[in-house]
Amino acid sequence: MNKKQYRKNMLIKLQNMAEEDYLRKSKMIHNKLLNMKEIQHAQIIALTISNFPEVNTKLLIEALWKIGKTIVIPKCHPKTKEMDFYVFQAYDQLEIVYMNLSEPKIEITKKIRKEQIDLIISPGVVFDTSGYRIGFGGGYYDRFLQGFTKKTISMAFEIQIVEKVPVDAYDLPIEKIITEERIIHCNDVRKDEMK
Repeated sequence: MNKKQYRKNMLIKLQNMAEEDYLRKSKMIHNKLLNMKEIQHAQIIALTISNFPEVNTKLLIEALWKIGKTIVIPKCHPKTKEMDFYVFQAYDQLEIVYMNLSEPKIEITKKIRKEQIDLIISPGVVFDTSGYRIGFGGGYYDRFLQGFTKKTISMAFEIQIVEKVPVDAYDLPIEKIITEERIIHCNDVRKDEMK
């Protein structure tokens, strides 16, 4: 199967998730994440504003605001497939853009440089335990993660984890995946695979 087929099949599976399961499992993932040292040590945390059926980030953002974290969200540039991150402090700073994405209104938000970000919570559709992911097809995060030296985590429902995803030369793995059932230490998995 190629990436497109993996993505399509997984989105169908996710769309069939009952809303109460979706919210319950999202909260289980948030609880694990909020107790992690990566969150406790990070001040500026980058993530996206989720749309169903991605793991809910809105509830997580509110929990992170309560503990004094600075949240930054991406503004995508479709022509170049690049993105910049802006400080997100209130929902009236959002606008709905292409593909129904919520992005920051750049005229009223502050841009943050890549090196200021302490932790990136990267979205995705399909993941393997080595930390490779299939996103929504734009390649934005793989571009942004080039040269990013700090922590990277993804949140995923357990059904989003497969044995292996197809990997291209430009794909960059993330360090940890949090599901409702476990924390996957992808760096350790990759080390074991190299033995």
